[in-house]
Amino acid sequence: MTKSELTTKADIRIESLRKGVAPVAIPAAIEDVPVIVLVTGEIKALKGGPPGGGGFDPKLRHRPAPNGVSLGHPAITAGTLGCLVTKNNTVYILSNNHVMANSNNATNGDNILQPGTFDGGQDPADRIADLSAFVTINFSGGDNVVDAAIADVVNDADVTGATHPDAGSYGQPRATTVSASVGMNVQKYGRTTQHTNGKVQGINATVNVNYGAESGVARFVNQIVIGGGFSSGGDSGSLIVARGGSDDRKPVGLLFAGGGSTIANPIGAVLSAFNVTVVGN
Repeated sequence: MTKSELTTKADIRIESLRKGVAPVAIPAAIEDVPVIVLVTGEIKALKGGPPGGGGFDPKLRHRPAPNGVSLGHPAITAGTLGCLVTKNNTVYILSNNHVMANSNNATNGDNILQPGTFDGGQDPADRIADLSAFVTINFSGGDNVVDAAIADVVNDADVTGATHPDAGSYGQPRATTVSASVGMNVQKYGRTTQHTNGKVQGINATVNVNYGAESGVARFVNQIVIGGGFSSGGDSGSLIVARGGSDDRKPVGLLFAGGGSTIANPIGAVLSAFNVTVVGN
């Protein structure tokens, strides 16, 4: 990542790759709005990565498969099954383009495996869904808002629509979403770091995300930024929901990248891209 401008109602935040090294000369204030510099590492798409720990193992094959377990296109390592969404009485799995559509290099109808190949998933034995649609990522300098894909579940009985009860997580998300706000408490369950809690640091962020040598770098706008320690490689695709209060368990974002901070697409933009709603209570 070269620069991320995090705009809030209270301040303007600029991310730097290293402490004491800003991407540009940073003023103390812009139009009387204080500027805060945050330090992050390079922002990368979070597929693959080392295994996590704990009792329930999201890296194993699960039928029915709960939200938050290992998943992926046969050509990638592994990401996360975010949640279930529905349209016209059809149930789909929601995750990232780079998890289920191999960063634009897949074809609708391709098998989606649970677990992902990095975790032992075999094609076609571990097929759980078929790729249905994805938002193409622009790697040519244009703005992106979402890294997202949906896949038609082969057998609705093979998915639960909630995190596993033994995982100590939040259970089923709510069907109603909520927009992120600075300071909001959030949580997620992902393939690698499992259940984590965090706090929204910034909204409306612009970030450059590195997808590796084969794909390149893509610029994303209007993104959500969550503080460090919230995610790691393999957590891409995780559904981020609010934690506590009247908005508890309401979907907030779709995790797709990270480094020193975690980056998420606003869930409203993700759902609108496919005209779907979250399967929740």
